[in-house]
Amino acid sequence: MTGTPRRLTQRDIARMTGVSQATVSLVLNGRSDGDVRIAPDTRERVLQAIRDSGYVADPIARRLAARDNRIIGVFTYEPVFPAGNSDFYHPFLVGIEEQAEALGSDLLLLTSAPVVDGRRRIFHEGNRLRLADGCILLGRSLDRDELARLVADGFPFVSVGRRDDAGGPVPYVGADYAGATEALVRRAVGLGHTRLAYMGQGEGPESHADRKAGFDRGVAAAGVDSVHLPADDLGAVLSSGATVVFAEEHSDGVALAGEIRASDVSIITLGQPTRHVTDPTGTQFTGFAIPRREMGAQALEVLTALIDGTKTRRQRLLPCELIPGTTLEERWK
Repeated sequence: MTGTPRRLTQRDIARMTGVSQATVSLVLNGRSDGDVRIAPDTRERVLQAIRDSGYVADPIARRLAARDNRIIGVFTYEPVFPAGNSDFYHPFLVGIEEQAEALGSDLLLLTSAPVVDGRRRIFHEGNRLRLADGCILLGRSLDRDELARLVADGFPFVSVGRRDDAGGPVPYVGADYAGATEALVRRAVGLGHTRLAYMGQGEGPESHADRKAGFDRGVAAAGVDSVHLPADDLGAVLSSGATVVFAEEHSDGVALAGEIRASDVSIITLGQPTRHVTDPTGTQFTGFAIPRREMGAQALEVLTALIDGTKTRRQRLLPCELIPGTTLEERWK
């Protein structure tokens, strides 16, 4: 009983024609390599051997050689699947998946990254980043050294979320947190609030810094008073004299509502919850919605343009949808 015939390889074609395997590869891919020129008779000899032998190129190998795998890497700096994150990342992934399907691309979730000093790292021994044509980065806070290396290496990537320069402009699709927060300040001031509080970090990740920048800009333009409160000091809200609190984290707004239920302090939350919190009242908070699904889709759109070398806006901020809610009340003296 005979076994399955062995598949012919480029090495076999090279032996049959007396050329190197590299030459066979260049002929198969219809290109030359730098200063290497293939004589017409050599090229024809290789092609004739291919025809005579019935050699069929491995499609995966050819795509790898052409660096056109239609494989998009997705790297997450923090866990993205439902656990304690209240499904925050799910809409981003839906947008990425839908766009990948429309483009005929496959997604490769890069999960082998080790955790160093409590954080995942892209670059490590044996990393498989370059199996993909390019990569989408997800996470609240990205490692600046790794961003700088990606920028310097010229490897195509796009961040979901605005990022500061890292040795050069970082391609991103983000949400206009500053503009949305400033608009909510104007709405609060228009309802008679003259002392506003911002509760949260207001610094660190770009998403936090942008929210605080929008708050400060709105307060300065309106000429009203403001105070910055830490997220873990709910008791300071009542003593601050503020009549409306802007909660950087939705979950902090929920906790605050439970603490000051009997007061007349209004609450505005700046985006969807990033961590799980139970709100038995089902309160519809005034605030804004992050365009997460569209951000994911446009991130892949930008990345595809970078891979293909086509012109596109490499940095995009998408508007957030304002949510009227029920927690911002009119206040007149």
